[in-house]
Amino acid sequence: MPMRSCASDNVKLAESSKLQLNNRKDLIESIAKGFVGFAAAATALASICFDSPAFAESLTVAFPASRAPEQTMVEIFPLKSADAAYGKISGMLSTLGDPFTRIISPKKTHCRNVSNKGIYLQEYQSFRIGSDGNLQGVGLFISVEPRTGHLVVLSCVEDSPAARAGIHEGDELIEINGERLDGIDSEAAALKLRGRAGTSVTVKVHSGKDVGRESGIREVNIPRGYIKLSPISRTIIPHRTPDGHLTKTGYVKLSAFSQTAAADMANTIHELESEGAHSYILDLRNNPGGLVKAGLDVAQIWLDGDETLVNAVDREGHTLPINMVDGHAITHDPLVVLVNEGSASASEILAGALHDNGRAILVGHKTFGKGKIQSVTELHDGSALFVTVAKYLSPALHDIDHVGITPDVQCTTDMLSSPKESLLKNKSSVSSLEADSCIMVAEHELDVQESRGTAS
Repeated sequence: MPMRSCASDNVKLAESSKLQLNNRKDLIESIAKGFVGFAAAATALASICFDSPAFAESLTVAFPASRAPEQTMVEIFPLKSADAAYGKISGMLSTLGDPFTRIISPKKTHCRNVSNKGIYLQEYQSFRIGSDGNLQGVGLFISVEPRTGHLVVLSCVEDSPAARAGIHEGDELIEINGERLDGIDSEAAALKLRGRAGTSVTVKVHSGKDVGRESGIREVNIPRGYIKLSPISRTIIPHRTPDGHLTKTGYVKLSAFSQTAAADMANTIHELESEGAHSYILDLRNNPGGLVKAGLDVAQIWLDGDETLVNAVDREGHTLPINMVDGHAITHDPLVVLVNEGSASASEILAGALHDNGRAILVGHKTFGKGKIQSVTELHDGSALFVTVAKYLSPALHDIDHVGITPDVQCTTDMLSSPKESLLKNKSSVSSLEADSCIMVAEHELDVQESRGTAS
């Protein structure tokens, strides 16, 4: 059966989506504008047209056929299902040799089996939640406790349905809607908790305050609602310097680079300054990235002048520096940035910008090494096309992709003059943050900066 006017429509759409990144100025402007996704404009178009919701008689795929913007390749494939269509597109994209350029099917949103497609779909859902800063659910942050393997509550979003239902940090999740959570990872459990606002979910929890007591187990029905997520959490960590003075360290955890990340970061730093913070720890551990523009905007909160924030390398191999314009840092207090193998993409841009410009010391473990700038195009059927359009280098021209960033100091307490146990005994109250060995090392590095007078 012919596709009617679908093929000609696709040609027009593909021609209207011509590659725009054909000179240096366009690439820099594209990244600076921070288009939907990780940044930059769309470089290809894949359209799927169906004669009925259930079956596709044929598939038209249009991509730029060469570097000449006026040329477009159109192929028509006879296909019998949507799955076959997505498979064909995936096969075409795989020939590019870039595992991050891919299409994600909207199907199997509730699939329990973890396949490559399921992983990618969860990644797109997490990306949408992270970049939009909104979701429908109960407002819980959960994680697997490594010692026990149990799912525990890390925190509740303030004034969320979960918080109003009396769920607290440290509570253990036992069941969701009558289903045991043994062996279920945190992402799979989070998907069970999310759902349309106005519906509800029943959760059985074991209160962290009553561990070991049967009475500590209770069942709670929680209505789902609209949750506004902030990518930032923060606190003041009391810190005693080697000379005995008690100071305040501002701790800021940035979990994702959403549309609100820079504004939230600026507000947070102003608040911590007003509370008397004299130094800062910026925690980017396990931050997978997000919007490139958000990463650049956050960097400018900590830097002055016209420093280079990142270097983009286009498909022709041209290196394009992206610089600040008359930047003014909110604070010049000493700064340590925490990174690990879960710090990727925009996290690495930010860490590289602060490190290479002499603003911060990096503590932790080597970062993930995802130096790709991508376009993310959501298609009409709910699928999403991720296309790599450039890669980036740090301001000092260090390659990040597949390499990562090696911190100045590894996250170990071996270099501290006092063993961890004795340091902890000197603290009046030991929180989970104060007991974090990486934060202890960061505090030590802040002391070193102070003693050398090297505050930026």
